[in-house]
Amino acid sequence: METKIIHRPERNRFETVKDGYTAYVEYNISDNELNILHTIVPDEISGQGIASRLVKETYEYARKHSLKPVATCSYAVAWLEKHKDYKS
Repeated sequence: METKIIHRPERNRFETVKDGYTAYVEYNISDNELNILHTIVPDEISGQGIASRLVKETYEYARKHSLKPVATCSYAVAWLEKHKDYKS
């Protein structure tokens, strides 16, 4: 069963809890851009595609709100390179 991703706009993050561990993406919005600052997945739940799902959900939010997806986080930079359709 896939874990649910929750948007917490008051904390500028998307998060999910799996097996009692919280994974999340932190972002900021400025100048019509949504910038992913950090992607955090605890070691105990890593390697399950959680980071990719969190980044995708965050950039889907950007699309829905006409924000340009950008990345400071190295994981998000690599994700955008693999998913070039999100860069336009």
